[in-house]
Amino acid sequence: MSGKKLVIVESPAKSRSIAKYLGDDFIVDASAGHIRDLPQPSDLPADMKKGPFGKFAVDPDNGFEPYYVVSESKKSKVRELKRQLKEADELYLATDADREGEAIAWHLYEVLKPKVPTYRLSFTEITKEAITRAMENPREIDNDLVDAQETRRILDRLYGYEISPVLWRKVGKGLSAGRVQSVATRMVVDRERERMAFIPAGYWDLTGSFATESQETFTAKLHSVDGQRIAAGSDFTDKGELKESRRGVVVLDKEDAESLAEGLTGAAFSVDSVEDKPYSRRPQPPFITSTLQQDAARRLRFSSRTTMQVAQRLYENGYITYMRTDSTTLSSQALNAARKQASELYGAESVPEKPRFYARRNETAQEAHEAIRPAGDSFRTPRQVKNELTADEFKLYELIWKRTVASQMADAKGFTASVRLTGQASDGRKATFGASGTVITFPGFLAAYEEIRDNDDAGSSDKPEKASDKRLPKLAEGDALTGEDIEAKGHETSPPARYTEATIVAELEKREIGRPSTYAPTISVIMDRGYVTKRGSALVPSWTAFSVISLLEEHFGRYVDYDFTARLEDDLDQIARGEIEREAWLQGFYLGASSAEEGLKNVVENLGEIDARAVNTIEVTEGVEVRVGRYGPYLERPNPDGEADENGEIKLDRANIPAELAPDELTKAKAEELFEQASLSGRVLGTDPETGREIVAKDGRYGPYVAEVIPEPTEEEIQAHLDAQPTEYYKNGKPKPKKKPPKPKPRTGSLFKSMSLETVTLEDALKLLSLPRTVGTGEDGEEILALNGRFGPYLKKGTDTRPLQDEEQLFSITEEEARKIYAQPKQRGRGAAKPPLAEFGTDPITEKPVVVKEGRFGPYITDGQTNVTVPRSVTLEQLTKEQAFSLLAEKRAKGPAPKKSGGRRKTASKA
Repeated sequence: MSGKKLVIVESPAKSRSIAKYLGDDFIVDASAGHIRDLPQPSDLPADMKKGPFGKFAVDPDNGFEPYYVVSESKKSKVRELKRQLKEADELYLATDADREGEAIAWHLYEVLKPKVPTYRLSFTEITKEAITRAMENPREIDNDLVDAQETRRILDRLYGYEISPVLWRKVGKGLSAGRVQSVATRMVVDRERERMAFIPAGYWDLTGSFATESQETFTAKLHSVDGQRIAAGSDFTDKGELKESRRGVVVLDKEDAESLAEGLTGAAFSVDSVEDKPYSRRPQPPFITSTLQQDAARRLRFSSRTTMQVAQRLYENGYITYMRTDSTTLSSQALNAARKQASELYGAESVPEKPRFYARRNETAQEAHEAIRPAGDSFRTPRQVKNELTADEFKLYELIWKRTVASQMADAKGFTASVRLTGQASDGRKATFGASGTVITFPGFLAAYEEIRDNDDAGSSDKPEKASDKRLPKLAEGDALTGEDIEAKGHETSPPARYTEATIVAELEKREIGRPSTYAPTISVIMDRGYVTKRGSALVPSWTAFSVISLLEEHFGRYVDYDFTARLEDDLDQIARGEIEREAWLQGFYLGASSAEEGLKNVVENLGEIDARAVNTIEVTEGVEVRVGRYGPYLERPNPDGEADENGEIKLDRANIPAELAPDELTKAKAEELFEQASLSGRVLGTDPETGREIVAKDGRYGPYVAEVIPEPTEEEIQAHLDAQPTEYYKNGKPKPKKKPPKPKPRTGSLFKSMSLETVTLEDALKLLSLPRTVGTGEDGEEILALNGRFGPYLKKGTDTRPLQDEEQLFSITEEEARKIYAQPKQRGRGAAKPPLAEFGTDPITEKPVVVKEGRFGPYITDGQTNVTVPRSVTLEQLTKEQAFSLLAEKRAKGPAPKKSGGRRKTASKA
């Protein structure tokens, strides 16, 4: 193998792609991501746990020196790379061109300790041209980029390991704080707070159909009455009041609007004015990471995680350029390729005389130096690559290709026509209507691509009308019109729209919080932690998120401040450019830059007493609070009738909050309903004649149920149990304590859908508690049981389950009927063919029908090709089609899970 050159990249897919462009003199292998990382402090060697590295695996008192460890999963890979390096004459580190890639290259250099010439290769696409250019222009490892990545890693370790334990003690176990994730969670909570405080305003308007003398018709909307503009949604505040600046507008109520509509029936109208304005629209710049995630969410219903996973595969296999970038720049080769394809496909007139150049959205863009575009000096059209890609890959490639080509096309042109027309009602009021429409005369870039945006239902129904290719009739001032179907319509302002994955990425980018590579993992983390759930595409915060953000705002306000978090990113960029020294910056952040500026360590050490009850209490209406407890959130209030407890204090009423209820839906009326239902909880139904135990009906977080009450054991029973145990001894001769009798688990049963807490009887309860019921045995002699599960009634024989049609079958189905069900052919080895639990229509990616089926391990979503289990945190009733499509897309795109990485960080040395 003498004379060989070893090239190391991150991923196996990337190594295979690069190997195609290099000759037999090269060996291309992959590190599979980072080979080293900071270990968990609990995994440190025993002699280090009590030393300076014991808390963070970083020594804050010695220049923030990190202790790195090669992960167990990477030790065999390191041995393999060292073996190959011994037989190579040159080493090329060809990891990604961003900070993370630079750090991986540095770690490889430090661990492999090469004795042969070592070069750093940098490229943003995997094509023959790009690899050739990189080989002709090798460079050294950029120590400033390495320092920036290492600073970010240490910063996140300090942040999380100092603040998260406070959350564990005061809110709940398993929670975490993070530099970007906590701020993103705060954004979602702040939006929900706005929705909770929102007071809707009602208003009315009129719409009508109008015909010219030649019987051409168009629709128009009421603009003003007697010269005064009528109110629209944008004229109201979030408190439901007219804005100060809009005091002159007329707010129509139902009576006014309906009487005006009636008075305008048969009235003559005439055109007051007609105005045409030229219309021009520029194409959007090519994709950067954040805009790709936003558009893929809107058009393809991809989650941010799915988008990045699919883009990673397209990049590694040579279809697109590097997908983590905040630069909108295109290379000269890309500009030429885009203009050439636009000209060939859409005509020479669709391409402007000169190339278009776009300013960077972020002047400190450093992740990569080109926008996301099709790879190569000439682009392959979607049709040319369709048979080479999966469905998801093709959809995303087509989106990137369209946006890139459109960015170099001509402006769309046309004109916008606006018309005003007035008629007099029978009561003398003059009503002026308005209509407008945009006519595209030259599509330009719209022939290739048109950006779409999220619906922003921020409270107005008078949003600007979208461009339409429908022309208004030819009208002139003074023309007579006939009004038809004039109708009064009532409206109510809407609260600010919840964030979606697309809009929260846009907001994070706008505030310059995080970087493109952090958006997808940040959204995944806040969902995995239970801070945020999805309702359709909207992000809804949990009550736990309210508690966490309340604590952070009160005691760590600086660290969840939007501007402060954005400044951290700027500082990391300055470190990457060599303008700030890494150690000094960490010193200022953690220990304080001066006596006037506290560091994180001092903040944590001087927190004082934190009132956990106050942190976990959120007032929703006057006198009614949400309490976040150990077993979930619940409502609490003083008893309205003044009932006292055994201590003579006002009794506290409590009620469960349904898991599917969003915070802004917990209104005063809803709270009363929940308290009323809770008052029925614990209702004694009677006594089980067989056991003599009391049977009660209760209200639980996941619905109403019945349960038996098992009395506490008496002192005599406990003593008898202890006396019956043999005495055991420790090695020192002392007797071991004897164990008290375990508390029996009471039988419980969920109410059927046809039952309620108010009407359930003892007879009903005893039947529910008798489940599971033994129906009989199958042909093979195995027992068949009838059970009521989370997703409905079913039969179980061993591990084979079959759904039942309704809950009453649990008590009526016979052994013969059960055997007939099991005699039916199984579907894919998971039981007999059965109707789906839910149907969601056609998947936008695979264009196949998506349904939910009952599986061996619970319900699952499928399009016939891909299966994904319904998350335990989502009930079947909560599951929406958007969520189903998103889960399938994530499952299709899911790659191997990244694994973890010995030595302390030395001063970065150049390769």
